[in-house]
Amino acid sequence: MGVSSRFGSLTVQWAGAVAALTLGVSVVAGVGAQGPADRPAPPPASQGASPEDVGRINPVNDTPIFRSGVTLVTTDVIARDENGQFLPDLTLDEIAVFEDDQPQEIASLVLVHGGRVYNQLLPPAPEQEGIVLPATRPVNDTAGRIFILFVDDMHLQTSLTPKVRQVFETLAETLIHEGDLFGIVSSGPSAINVQMTYDRSLLYSAMSKITGDGFSNQEIIQQLAGGPGGPSELRWRTHKAFKLARDIVRNLENVENRRKAFIYLSSGYDFNPFEYERFRNSAVGRAMADVASASGDANDSFYRGISDRDIDMFNVNERQGTVFADTDLALELKQLALAANRANASFYTVDPRGLVAGPDIGYDVPLREWRDHLFQTQNSLRMLAELTGGMAIVNRNDFKDAFEEIDAETSDYYVLGFYSNNPDPSFRTRRLRIEVNREGVSLRHRTHYSIPLSQEQSDQQ
Repeated sequence: MGVSSRFGSLTVQWAGAVAALTLGVSVVAGVGAQGPADRPAPPPASQGASPEDVGRINPVNDTPIFRSGVTLVTTDVIARDENGQFLPDLTLDEIAVFEDDQPQEIASLVLVHGGRVYNQLLPPAPEQEGIVLPATRPVNDTAGRIFILFVDDMHLQTSLTPKVRQVFETLAETLIHEGDLFGIVSSGPSAINVQMTYDRSLLYSAMSKITGDGFSNQEIIQQLAGGPGGPSELRWRTHKAFKLARDIVRNLENVENRRKAFIYLSSGYDFNPFEYERFRNSAVGRAMADVASASGDANDSFYRGISDRDIDMFNVNERQGTVFADTDLALELKQLALAANRANASFYTVDPRGLVAGPDIGYDVPLREWRDHLFQTQNSLRMLAELTGGMAIVNRNDFKDAFEEIDAETSDYYVLGFYSNNPDPSFRTRRLRIEVNREGVSLRHRTHYSIPLSQEQSDQQ
């Protein structure tokens, strides 16, 4: 399917810019091997718990935390053979980790296989600077599998509600099993707020509440007031959804040595959709149409007498607005992906629209603009998944197969940890490369991470 010039160069720039900014680091400590029988009880759900509290597993500790200058960098790795089967027998001698092409010494290696956790190598405690506190007894505070089910109902059309509930039911039956710890939250008026629990019956009660509240194409064109960068209402909704997701991801940072799956149901994002159609329906656009009609222009064209729209100044200004809109969206995605990577959480974005064949026949939308809008919304979901080491389920109808893939990825994996030998904090963005000395092995892991800003640097910004 062809893509208009609006995205021809912007997509490459966006992908490169965001990928360079979006990376993660996690501070972890070793825990003993545990099985499903050792699962901890999640904290009791408080009556006053807010959606931002979803993801909290450990009770809040008011004891001051003294941090050293060295942190343990962790990343999860999925190793498969030529037949796509997971390899649970990799050893330390076969694995090599490189940061910015410099070899690193592996400090921890945790294998999660079939829901059971095996610590093959525990990380040594880093050298403490300043005040050294007595060692505390480790607390068994992590579950075998952790899921966050995020329903972005503000970006799901009302007419899509039955399909969304069907997809959610497939997810509940295929992906969430007994013993899995999960929380459910919605971004909008569905008002779903299920704190971390093992009770699978809450999946179906939450499913019955899901109601889409997103704008249809007709509502975007006819009702939303726009500016140079697109309708402000769309920006506000996107920011609200991303902020809630980021707050939840931050709650997962204290869960160690686990692959945390963030299932993100949404139809995607576009800050400046149907820009020409919205202008045609604006007061200025209608006035121009009246003038064109009065002058006998049967085609009712804004560009009568101009052979190439791309050299028209009005069109140039519109494209400039699109550039800023795409950049703003990329920055929003960057902030969310940064938080996810620091928490070692992977986003699995799910577009309930499935395989989209064409625009809604209930409203006439120019095919070119509809394709642009569809590409932008799907691409935003792809970027969020790729930048966090997850998977995008977009433009496909086989949701059951997709959830089975996620099920396999979250059941079998390694978690590698190392102390970086580059102490320079000015090098915040660092490349990761992991190699295995075995024939026919394919690896899937994060390719970058970033060092979080210190408190002083944050205050300066």
